[in-house]
Amino acid sequence: MTVTVAIDAGDVQPAIDARLAAWSESDFGVRLWDRDPTLWFDPPRDEVANRLGWLTPGSRAGIGPIEAFAAEAVAEGLTDVVLLGMGGSSLAPEVFASVFSDADGPRLTVLDSTHPGSVMRVADAVDPATTLFIVASKSGGTLETLSFFRYLWARATDAVENPGSRFVAITDPGSSLADLAAERGFRAVFLAPPDVGGRFSALIEFGLVPAALIGIDVGRLLAATDQAAFACGPDAPVDQNPALRLGAALGEFALTGRDKVVFEPQSQFGAFPAWIEQLIAESLGKDGRGILPVADGSPSPAADRLPFAIGLEGVSPTTAPSVTMTLGDVYDLGAAMYILEMATAAAGAVLEVHPFDQPDVQLAKSLAHAAMTEGIDGIDVDEWSLDADDTVAHLATLLSSAGPGGYVALQAYLQPTRVTEQRLDAIADAISEATGAVVTIGIGPRFLHSTGQFHKGGPDSGVFLQIVDHPADDLKVPETEFTFGELIAAQSLGDQAALKDRGRPVGMICLGDAGAADLPRLKDAITAALA
Repeated sequence: MTVTVAIDAGDVQPAIDARLAAWSESDFGVRLWDRDPTLWFDPPRDEVANRLGWLTPGSRAGIGPIEAFAAEAVAEGLTDVVLLGMGGSSLAPEVFASVFSDADGPRLTVLDSTHPGSVMRVADAVDPATTLFIVASKSGGTLETLSFFRYLWARATDAVENPGSRFVAITDPGSSLADLAAERGFRAVFLAPPDVGGRFSALIEFGLVPAALIGIDVGRLLAATDQAAFACGPDAPVDQNPALRLGAALGEFALTGRDKVVFEPQSQFGAFPAWIEQLIAESLGKDGRGILPVADGSPSPAADRLPFAIGLEGVSPTTAPSVTMTLGDVYDLGAAMYILEMATAAAGAVLEVHPFDQPDVQLAKSLAHAAMTEGIDGIDVDEWSLDADDTVAHLATLLSSAGPGGYVALQAYLQPTRVTEQRLDAIADAISEATGAVVTIGIGPRFLHSTGQFHKGGPDSGVFLQIVDHPADDLKVPETEFTFGELIAAQSLGDQAALKDRGRPVGMICLGDAGAADLPRLKDAITAALA
């Protein structure tokens, strides 16, 4: 393992040094490895002591069955792996597939969008006879994941004699998904340690099974991780522990108002910030505090931003103060993930927040369920059309509260494509240039399992613009009474209701059945509103 963390702290360095000295005096590192929940709260709160299993990287003995299964599947002519999951169940595999793009293995596709166009695109792109579908859910009851499963199970049933042979489950012991897998005759079920939360699960079965299937040497990945665990172990002096140094820095920077971490990855690591985004935002965005990770923001010397460069030798941030994480090679990705997990937990102690729960994620889920069962009438919605005469005025009112020190969140419940991303980037640039605010882009519903917690539980400094469409072609979710179009609509409505419940300014633009094709018109309307 060769991962170095360089921190250019400027005038925040004395506060960081003081924090590390206090942690050394209180044996913070030893107590962390002893799984002492009073590091965060005394008396301890729920979901602390039983969420620290990530401290011990994946068991070396546990790699064997994963590697054997992967080798057997590939030998049978496997061409595609489709992972069905959300948040912590999907982000790490997506990072692995991107960083190890030259791995000699099947193609990995992640389905984490409930937009009917996305579901149809993924289903049409693979042959069930040579595809392995991974159903990944820690709880076993994730609505999006089970909806994906039901649709693809129906497709597989029509295409192959034994559909269960094309499915694998990754879940916690005793979950309803484990029961479902047994009932349907899944090819394999991998049970993950129950004391590891979803966003900390990259280096256990949720990340390792897909990684092995696409040709990554998971033994080598975990060897680097083990070295990181040793460097961050209980015997390491606090001021030499890279994770505790980073956690102290992130927390102290946030306390000074530099609470937006803008990632600047080298191109090979372009997908990595999306995983870090969930880790930091969902762990630390609560109780009116937190750190906003910006996965694809523009570098800026603004006082509320902390550049964070990631890559191999030669990576460097554009401005200071800053953080630089340098990896020796791509297999150090596991070590980098481990260091970031511990750093996030440590930053939670600085900010005095619970790093292992996600209360506002559940609120949005509950309100989405209400929208599905009660309809739009049950939700107070601010929805505007691009064709309405007053839309520019509505946008002006909403965006007028954005400015330096705050942020604007574009929440796009659209089919994610490269063109969609480019057009959203153009909108983000226009808003940032006009307001001076950080602008983030979230694709719904995936961001609900990521930055969604920060949006509702973090500092009240955000402005939220939802962008939705009415898909021309919808898909029924088999074994249910709803469609994917109805599901994604309910998720956007539930999210808006949750934001309003927390007093956040939010509006919704409906693009109709034109979808992303109308994003340039939206950009024009926003430009007019900000003029």
